Amino acid sequence: MSSTIEIRQQEIISEFEMFSDWMQKYEYIIELGKELPLIATALKTDELLIKGCQSKVWLHASDASDGCLHFTADSDAIITKGLVALVVRVFDGEKPEDILQTDLHFVKAIGLHEHLSPTRSNGLAGMIQQIKNYALAYQLKQKQ
Repeated sequence: MSSTIEIRQQEIISEFEMFSDWMQKYEYIIELGKELPLIATALKTDELLIKGCQSKVWLHASDASDGCLHFTADSDAIITKGLVALVVRVFDGEKPEDILQTDLHFVKAIGLHEHLSPTRSNGLAGMIQQIKNYALAYQLKQKQ
């Protein structure tokens, strides 16, 4: 796993420790969603929708010449947009093999699963899985 991925996860854990209750944490998640760079409108297609999300979440991956993947995303729901912003923050600019080897422990460490509805939890799992699918596809493409 990349040390950058681990550093980013630790930063998120530290940020969430600053808040004493979940209302503050949700407000922070909403703020993170507002800061998420906008995905191009042309990329808001059915093919890029995350399966399993109650709200609409679009996630796009592109590769850079250095072999790293870059992600853009959007959602029509404010909390969900914040969740995808967290996941993109951890994985953006990372190599596919590092993405595939990563255990996203920050999700459990900040108590996210206990405070999300089952549908949001499924959606978050879908976002993480889609990023790993992109990483695997890119890895396979490189081996051809």
